[in-house]
Amino acid sequence: MKKSPHLLLAATLAVPLLSSGAAAEEISSAYTKLDKSACKDATPLDAGGIGGISKCTGYDGIEVRVAEGDLRMFVSYGPDAAKQTAAEQTLPQFNTIGDTLEWRLADGKPFATILRFRWDSDNGEGSTLVITKLGKTDACHVGYVTATGNPNANALARKVADTLARGFDCANDRIHLYGPDGDRID
Repeated sequence: MKKSPHLLLAATLAVPLLSSGAAAEEISSAYTKLDKSACKDATPLDAGGIGGISKCTGYDGIEVRVAEGDLRMFVSYGPDAAKQTAAEQTLPQFNTIGDTLEWRLADGKPFATILRFRWDSDNGEGSTLVITKLGKTDACHVGYVTATGNPNANALARKVADTLARGFDCANDRIHLYGPDGDRID
């Protein structure tokens, strides 16, 4: 299995969970850098050169498509990334993305990502952790965890990914929202 050259750490958090069968699966995290300047095939979105699309390499060689338009970022995954629900999802505020992508793995296979979005609005600045489901045919946002003022944001984002991502229906389920105290607010 080929690993990304930017892989920082694999299997940092192993949590055995009982599946529907008798065997337990190992849930872990792997981290890759998301450096748009090191990505390839950057293409402008419009004739004015505003925005663009970059194709980066993530965990185990998975393509990470990073698009920018209207001062907002859109991130999707795999060979059909442009056709995924995630390719059209972002936060409503003007935003940028962090440079570390956390991959949630079940027995070494990715099922979700967690990425920090930094935003700016009339009400101030902050950051939100975006949990994205990685499915066989689609990827989409599952939950948003307010990271500003929330010291447990990373742990909560992992819990959301681990409990909701694999069963999340991109076409029908609503994105779960969690406030700065970790309370679900949707």
